Amino acid sequence: MNDEPMANTTVNIPAEKSQELIFKLTQYSHGAGCGCKISPNVLDEILASNMARPDNDKLIVGNHSKDDAAVLDLGNGTALISTTDFFMPIVDDPYEFGRIASANAISDVYAMGGRPILAIAILGWPINILPPAVAQKVIEGSRSICLEAGIPLAGGHSIDSPEPIFGLAVNGLVPVQNIKQNNLAQEGDILFLTKPLGVGILTTAEKKGLLKEEHKELAAKQMMQLNKVGEALGKIQGVHAMTDVTGFGLLGHLVEMAEGSGLSASIDGANIPVITPDLKEYLHQKCIPGGTGRNWTSYGEKIGTITEYQKAILADPQTSGGLLIAVAPASVEEVKTTLQQNGLEKFMTPIGLITALQSKTVLIQSGQVRQS
Repeated sequence: MNDEPMANTTVNIPAEKSQELIFKLTQYSHGAGCGCKISPNVLDEILASNMARPDNDKLIVGNHSKDDAAVLDLGNGTALISTTDFFMPIVDDPYEFGRIASANAISDVYAMGGRPILAIAILGWPINILPPAVAQKVIEGSRSICLEAGIPLAGGHSIDSPEPIFGLAVNGLVPVQNIKQNNLAQEGDILFLTKPLGVGILTTAEKKGLLKEEHKELAAKQMMQLNKVGEALGKIQGVHAMTDVTGFGLLGHLVEMAEGSGLSASIDGANIPVITPDLKEYLHQKCIPGGTGRNWTSYGEKIGTITEYQKAILADPQTSGGLLIAVAPASVEEVKTTLQQNGLEKFMTPIGLITALQSKTVLIQSGQVRQS
């Protein structure tokens, strides 16, 4: 990537021209954030292969499972985590877009229980439509999040593309014994979630011009939060499985966890945290992302009885969502302590548990979805 120094040059804009740089990035893309993701069933078709997998004896995690990142054994008790994630704007502000996309990409390393060490940027930019100075703000936002994660943004690659796209390729390290996969949950494991749901609904409301003033920064603030707690959770032996909740919604990622483990899951609707209690009002105004319907089409038949409101929340595509954790009952207190030490005391209430295999992959208990 070092062939293209994307953000080493700052464009100086005269004050009288500054207003020309106020672009609403979401108007230049057909999708938003992780809602751009290809639906789970279509992705399964794309990745289908008759080739034997894994094709390398050092590959611990690869395409043979539906995990967050690839993991390669370095042979010295440490493994390399490698991942990439990129998408189109989910917010209008370019600096925030860079921060959100970067936090989302780095999250995959934390979801594997690892520590990020290096990032390189992926930039697609419609040069004839959006000025380079706007892209520079995206890169600066990315640098700021990488700084928070303690890693360098060391390079990248850029292309002229019809729509703005940004993300990162990230490498991390993890002791082999601390690797957390999403398909090793055990019957009886307790489920925790470290961020509330509803980001897709709020960003859709904003795009429709229906977002209340008091909710303007809610989604962006949450999406810019790093899942640093994942590295600490990786050190807890009783954490059997972990993943981050992104474009497939909580239900989609829980289905992957349960199916991959050969089990089912039960969640309590009353304990699912939501970003604001006003989500119901936005849903009445039809602020439902297109990704919600695509998600439900992909896995709806695997879900037990559910209300329309719960469906809209639990299948809502998240961008830079929280960690979904499956932990042995004996380690629950250690997990709660770790969450508290990382400022996540609001998420110490379990949302469900892993059960023996049922006729449905995910069952939902009666109850209202609560505010976090």
